[in-house]
Amino acid sequence: MSRRIAILGSTGSVGRNALRVIDALNSSLVARDSSLDVSKAGYEVYALSAHSNVELLAEQVRRYNPKFVAVTDADCAGKFVALVGGPGLELLAGPLGLVQIAELDGIDTILMAVVGAAGLPAVLAAVRCGKRVAIANKEPLVIAGELVTKEAKESGAELLPVDSEHSAIFQALQAGRADEVERIVLTTSGGPFRGASAEDIQRVTLAEALLHPVWDMGPKITIDSATMMNKALEVIEARWLFDMPTGKIGVLVHPESIVHSLVEFVDGSVIAQLGRPDMCLPIQYALTYPKRVRGISEHLKLEEIGTLTFEKPDLEVFRALSLGFEVAQTGGTAAAVFNGANEAAVEQFLAGKIRFASIVELIERCLSKHNVKRDVSLDELLEADAWARNEVVECLKQKAY
Repeated sequence: MSRRIAILGSTGSVGRNALRVIDALNSSLVARDSSLDVSKAGYEVYALSAHSNVELLAEQVRRYNPKFVAVTDADCAGKFVALVGGPGLELLAGPLGLVQIAELDGIDTILMAVVGAAGLPAVLAAVRCGKRVAIANKEPLVIAGELVTKEAKESGAELLPVDSEHSAIFQALQAGRADEVERIVLTTSGGPFRGASAEDIQRVTLAEALLHPVWDMGPKITIDSATMMNKALEVIEARWLFDMPTGKIGVLVHPESIVHSLVEFVDGSVIAQLGRPDMCLPIQYALTYPKRVRGISEHLKLEEIGTLTFEKPDLEVFRALSLGFEVAQTGGTAAAVFNGANEAAVEQFLAGKIRFASIVELIERCLSKHNVKRDVSLDELLEADAWARNEVVECLKQKAY
């Protein structure tokens, strides 16, 4: 089946891997039918976007020849035109370009890989158009999970997870009905500070926090892993994506990162998805679902792995995870504040302006000052997100944390 795909955030890690997956899928189809055009054999790259990395975006455009390109940093649009030029390509400059691409009639699959809250309006636009939305970033379902899932039910849009944990749960859930699920369990490597004490956390340096033991990720996501904020956000995301109450969501530390997550059913059966730490597999599954095809991911050999270990997370040391469960239970604008405060605090930490432990302290302060609103619009959610970011800055000015 032919698919026209838009990759929003194509210059990031997920976006680059998605293009690798598409290359492999199309090459496989051409190997079976030499009359096909390899660039459009089954998965056509119809649109791409980047924020400011226009050099790499230009390379991608020359290779994949998309019909539309968005450069969300409008100041970089001129530089992109100078690099590419030529007719046949429509350039959309500024943040609205993501929404414009999401609403295009010619696109049936949107792969959302834009970091942060910037991609949320585009996700909502694609959902309202009834498209397949493969979500790699957590923020759309963290900030606006209730709104996005409600719109998806009304439009018939498909929400397919790309991050490894939620993809694993999505795959394991195929083994039973929703009313047969006892609980879902997200796994985590434990990050670089697995086994650390509260005192150890107080002494963490930036260099130490950026050393993830398993995954190769950008700095923001790596810091989220170190605080276990990434798992807190995943709990909130899972609550909406799988329509699961927080009492039926668990987390286990699994340092080998082979079991990507699991589902326990009412009869005691536990179904898990295993694989090597490789984002290409969940990306491919989201693009080919409900089919499975051969891909570029290395196959797992359990005899080489040997032992798999599991531990309970320390919710007192990793307070962010505990807060994540509380926020998931609260709902409303709480998650928007939680996410916005974290993004702002991580930015301050990466800039060397606060201590590692101050990230969670700032988030807690923002949550304590926020009056939660319910049944809110996208604008109100974004307002809560903006309030939290500003509140972090104010706290730093007043040293009130």
